[in-house]
Amino acid sequence: MKKSIKIIVLCVAALSLGSCNAIKSLHSEYQSQVTIPADVFGENVSVTGDSTSIAELSWREFFTDPLLQKLIETALERNTDLNSARIAIQQSEASLAAAKQAFFPSVNFSPSASISSFGGSSPSKTYNLPLQVNWDIDAFGTIKSKKRKAEIAVIQAQTREQAIHANLVSAVAQQYSTLLLLDQQLEILLATDSLWNISLETQKILWENGKSYSTAVNQMESSYLGVKTSIVDTRNNIRQMETDICRLLAIPPQHIERSHLGSYTLPRRFESGVSAMLLQNRPDIKLADLAMAEAFYNTQAARAAFYPSLSLQGLAGWTNSAGAGVVNPGKILLNAVASLAQPIYAQGKLKANLKINQLAQEDLMNRYVQTVIEAGCEVNDALADCQAAVEKHGYFHRQVAVLKEAYKGTHELMDNGKASYLEVLTAQETLLNAQLNEATNMYNGAMGIIALYIALGGATR
Repeated sequence: MKKSIKIIVLCVAALSLGSCNAIKSLHSEYQSQVTIPADVFGENVSVTGDSTSIAELSWREFFTDPLLQKLIETALERNTDLNSARIAIQQSEASLAAAKQAFFPSVNFSPSASISSFGGSSPSKTYNLPLQVNWDIDAFGTIKSKKRKAEIAVIQAQTREQAIHANLVSAVAQQYSTLLLLDQQLEILLATDSLWNISLETQKILWENGKSYSTAVNQMESSYLGVKTSIVDTRNNIRQMETDICRLLAIPPQHIERSHLGSYTLPRRFESGVSAMLLQNRPDIKLADLAMAEAFYNTQAARAAFYPSLSLQGLAGWTNSAGAGVVNPGKILLNAVASLAQPIYAQGKLKANLKINQLAQEDLMNRYVQTVIEAGCEVNDALADCQAAVEKHGYFHRQVAVLKEAYKGTHELMDNGKASYLEVLTAQETLLNAQLNEATNMYNGAMGIIALYIALGGATR
């Protein structure tokens, strides 16, 4: 037995001679390829090395509305997708534990017994009580590569859970913001309903006194009824949005407690710039890097397939079967086998497999670069949306104030017979559109802030 093992070791040494560097590379670890170019956010965004950013805040610190915090907490506790991601982490951890045990020999106990008789002779009873041991020697890193892949799988599962966590927080915050916008729109429409009802009643009095025409009353009533239908649609949209939020929270449809639009603070300027390295916190960039790590170890395993595999098998036990007959009492049985398998010709499968894995690495590198570029574009777009909302906020606010004065003055002129119903209608509709646009701009600013937070890798914790 010792002699056969020495022969195998000498064969392995001979095959390995002159390729020490290649064998060493089979045991090398993956080096992270995370690189963030300086111009990733474009020319219009200041990039700094400062790590201070909204992305460093936890979601509790970022979303300060207590009612929104309560909704997010419920979603993080009950959401089915997030809980499935947590289970996936446990599954990958179990696989990693099994991969670590692959370095050790497997041991099996397989007892057997039989009774046989020939030509009416007395039955002979045989039994075997063997303990079998199989041990694969990881001379060329095959098992180590599998173990490292299992480690990568655990990190991937954790990163996917972070991605779902961030997306869930973002989705709840976005739908909550949409609900606040709908509330604001309903409030504006209800106020408009009251004002336009007064205008309609005034127009009816003028018509009854011969100071207006029936067409003016009809036009006024048509616009008034249009506001009524908008109120119905908005209330229906509110109910649907509440149902969508309940779906995210995995709870039955119900009323959602909420505050008012404008609870988000819009940043005035970004003088300190944005740290490009914050993109490393993004789960999609982490996953792109982990995918390259997985491909790296697949390539390592493909290279290791060109080298011999070495295994040891041992058997020890108690048996009364001596091969040629039955002996009683039984005797101790010992057996050991060492085997080596060196691929010589595999019909080109080994070379093809290596080439396929190398090309997969190259493809994943390109995908990683594209992921970084898309991340930079998302940050750029979110910053642009925030800045646009900030710049337009003052204009919309002033426009609404001016149009309120214009509507008030036009209505007074109509009361005195100095303005037509068309002028009043125009003033009413222009004011309504301006108020709705102001509310929408506040909503766009809130959505831009949320998008920026997520684009910089926030809400993963």
